[in-house]
Formats: sequence, structure tokens, C-alpha cells
Amino acid sequence: MRSPEDTDVIVVGAGLAGLTAAAEVADAGRRVVLVDQEGEQSLGGQAFWSLGGLFLVDSPEQRRMGIKDSHELALQDWLGSAQFDRAEDHWPRQWAEAYVDFAAGEKRSWLRGMGLRLFPVVGWAERGDGRAEGHGNSVPRFHLTWGTGPGVVAPFERRVREHVAGGRIRFAFRHRVDGLVLEGGAVVGVRGATLEPSGVERGRPSSRVETGEFELRGQAVIVTSGGIGGNHDLVRRSWPDRLGTPPATMVSGVPAHVDGRMLGITEAAGARVINPDRMWHYVEGLRNWDPIWENHGIRILPGPSSLWLDATGKRLPAPYFPGFDTLGTLRHLRTTGHDYSWFVLTQKIIEKEFALSGSEQNPDLTGKDVRLLLSRVKAGAPGPVEAFKQHGEDFVVASTLSELVAGMNRVGEPGLIDEGSLRRLIEQRDREMDNDFAKDAQVTAIRGARRYRGDRLIRVASPHKLLDPEAGPLIAVRLNILTRKTLGGLETDLSGRCLTASGEPLPGLYAAGEVNGFGGGGMHGYNALEGTFLGGCLFSGRTAGRAAAACV
Repeated sequence: MRSPEDTDVIVVGAGLAGLTAAAEVADAGRRVVLVDQEGEQSLGGQAFWSLGGLFLVDSPEQRRMGIKDSHELALQDWLGSAQFDRAEDHWPRQWAEAYVDFAAGEKRSWLRGMGLRLFPVVGWAERGDGRAEGHGNSVPRFHLTWGTGPGVVAPFERRVREHVAGGRIRFAFRHRVDGLVLEGGAVVGVRGATLEPSGVERGRPSSRVETGEFELRGQAVIVTSGGIGGNHDLVRRSWPDRLGTPPATMVSGVPAHVDGRMLGITEAAGARVINPDRMWHYVEGLRNWDPIWENHGIRILPGPSSLWLDATGKRLPAPYFPGFDTLGTLRHLRTTGHDYSWFVLTQKIIEKEFALSGSEQNPDLTGKDVRLLLSRVKAGAPGPVEAFKQHGEDFVVASTLSELVAGMNRVGEPGLIDEGSLRRLIEQRDREMDNDFAKDAQVTAIRGARRYRGDRLIRVASPHKLLDPEAGPLIAVRLNILTRKTLGGLETDLSGRCLTASGEPLPGLYAAGEVNGFGGGGMHGYNALEGTFLGGCLFSGRTAGRAAAACV
């Protein structure tokens, strides 16, 4: 039925981009209805589960760590990673340049003014393909939010709830949008089904039982509904030839409701989707031993020291080292004929180098618990990592290499790992540790990483031989492909207005967040630099919210 109350702006999706857009619209004095098919317990969407990393350029935190960064270097890295090469990249490139300006400019002060605080040690994620002009971060730029993902969501949720109390924002949870309402060539509202109330825990599947129909009208609609990572069939249909054949088996880094429905719905209304083949999936996924959603995967955030092998025991070539080139490594692994690979490491490495992505896997940072945080410097792996080591089906722990190989052949496909071949490979690698210099590119990378103070303090283990008994026990970790982010999406101009196939704005329709490739329909191009997804939600949500408010 028709809602008795029309509004100025309708925001579809109550994730981080939607919260940001709604807050900006309401700050301008406009009325907002924030619509989401999930319940209120899911407010904040996928950002809640994140580690809270933010891409910043030439920040005080970087300077305190001795890092020399600049807008020019960051833009060089972004464009070298994006590799824009299509006519459709006109707006994505403009969004990329605008976002680097934002990250090097007011982003930090804007967030700090809302109370967001950062962990003092800057991380070095996605170190790249080994070329100055190529993919990757030349310097550490991964700024971890104190409070992780919930800490990023909190200031925007607070702003929205203040406007709810003031009557400018109204929630419409358990409202599933099934179509956009068009009149005279303009988008004037949304329609769909109301769903029965659901009190399931955040991330778990909620009921899809319909209780009625609804229609909401406004002068503008902002779509902020996320990507396709929970819909593996759609991921496979969008999988590009350049990444090889789609995996038969993947784990899911997002809940099932991240299904891409609104992409198709918005496209059917006349908006243009570009770059659907650009995507960002990880190759270091673990099956969660204590899952929240079905097929729940957690990503290892690795330091550079683990020996990376394909499923048959062959070492991955340079530059496919842990933490360097995500999609390059994925592309290589898809040529092996297997959906998994292996890390081989030691207890000394896991204690220093293994972190798990996600707010729930980092209770010290998420809970802002300094005492628990200090426990990380004690002997032993961090608690969540140790729990995976003890309970996770992907882990093999052994006191000898023979036992390790037997475990790898038990956990993986039987008979693929040959002990003699693996022993020779490890012994050859270990001989490179006898000097402070080596021809092994990974060993050189490990030593180079430890020249950065942050890596030496908390991220990279001191170089050692894998077969050194004092560094043991030996550990092998089966790594699965983990679905995550959509890098293409709804094409938008620099105001966040959705464009049609002719390149003209579709009146009344805006988009922000992952559904528009975090800006323009794919501002990352082919590769992301990490810490750029949350920031992309914030920047595009802010942009679309302000633009929509100015036009109603």
C-alpha cells in the first residue's frame, strides 16, 4: 500500500554508505526514509564486520612512523593499480582522482571531528607487483580505526539516530525494495514488500516471509545496497577470463543477503552498470570454525614470511608473496587447476605475522581494550588466531616435516604433496638465511619489510629457517578463495547521479558505496589498494547525500 508519508529523499540500504548519505541529507534540513530489508540489528551493514582500515595519505600517523608519503605518490600508486583502459573509465578515473584528493586532504580531520580515532602504527597492505609504476602501495597507508569496523560505523549511526530523534530521518527496516517508481522519466520512489519481523543475530539469514506491500515516494532516491559477494552464482557469472576459470568452491566473506539484487533492479529502471567483471576476492580465506553465516570465511592478513605453495606443493613465483598482489596471486592460482593453496610457516611466524580480518576476530581493537591489546606482545599467537589453529579445519600443526606432509595430504587432496620435493624446497630457502643478503626475492622482501619500524615492531618475524626446531612447531594452512568486493557497478558522475546508457543523468536517482564501485562505477579500476572500501563508502555516501539534498 502507499505510505501515508512521503519524504524528500529515500536511501536504500542502511550500511555505511547509506548511513553517511542519510546523515548528510538530514544535516541539510531534508527529510529522509532509510530503507533496508534486514532488521535494525544489522544497521551498519558489512562495515560492522570489517577491520576498520582507512587509506590516508601523508597523515600525522605516517610521519610519526618515519613514512614519507605524498599526494603525487599516492596517485601514482592508485593509477598504477587501477590500470584504467576502457572508454567507460571516464567517471571512475575522475572519482579516483577526487578520492585521492580526499584521502590526502580533509578525510582525516572530518572523521576526527566526529570522534573517530586511529591506532598509531600504520599497516602496509597490498605491497604490490614489484614495479614503481605498477600495482601496490609504495608506503604503508593502512590506518586501523581504534574500535575497528564498529568504530567507523559509530559516528554515522550516532548522527542518524540524532536525526531520527529530531524527526528528520525515519527507519523502514524489513522493507525489501523490488522496484523503482518512475514517472515522466524520473525516479520518484521505491516499491516492494514488507517482511515479517526478524530478531536473528546480525549476519545470520533472516526470514523472507512477506506481510504486505509498500510504496514510498520522494524527490530523490539514493541506492546504497552493496555488492554481490554473497551470491556465488552471480560472482561466477561475472568472473572475467583474465582471472582464469571461476572456482568451483569458495568461502563467503559476506552474508548471503549481499546478493546484488538492487544492481539488477536499478539497471532495469534505466541506470547503467559498467565494469561488472571487476571484482576483489582474496586467496587467503579460512573456513570459520565458529561461523555466523553459511560458508563463513575469514581472511588471514599475512606478513611476508610464510612460504606460499600451490595445492601440489609448487612454490608461487615472485611477486606472489603473502600480502603483495592479491589479484595477481588469484590469477596465478587459477592456472593450477585447484581451488586452494598452502602457507607453510612456523610458530614464530604465526605469533608475529598472522592477523585475522574482521571486527569479531580482533576483540582487543574492537573493544578498545588496552590491556587485552598488550597481551599481543606476549609469547603465543593472538587468541583468535590460536583458536583457528586449534579448531580450524584448514590448519595442520606438526613437530616434523613428515608429519606436516601427512597432514597436508589428509586436509587437502590425497597424495598431492611430496615430502622429498617439499623438503628440498624448504632447505634451499633456508640456506638463503645464512647471510644478510640473498638472491631469493622473498627473503629480500622480508628483510626490507623489517626496515620499516611498524613491521619490525608488530608485523614481521625476524628472519629464520623454517626447519629450525626452536622456531617450531611447523604449521601448514590451507587457503581458500574468499569472495569479498564488487569493483564495478552503477555509473555515476561526480555528484553521485546515476547515468543512463546515453551518458545523461537519470533524474532523481543517485548511488553510493559498493553498488557503484565505490564511485563512478569502478574508481579502483582492476585493483584495490586496501583501506579504500570503507573510505569509498564514506566519500561516495557523503557526495551523493549532499548532492541529493541540494536538488530537492
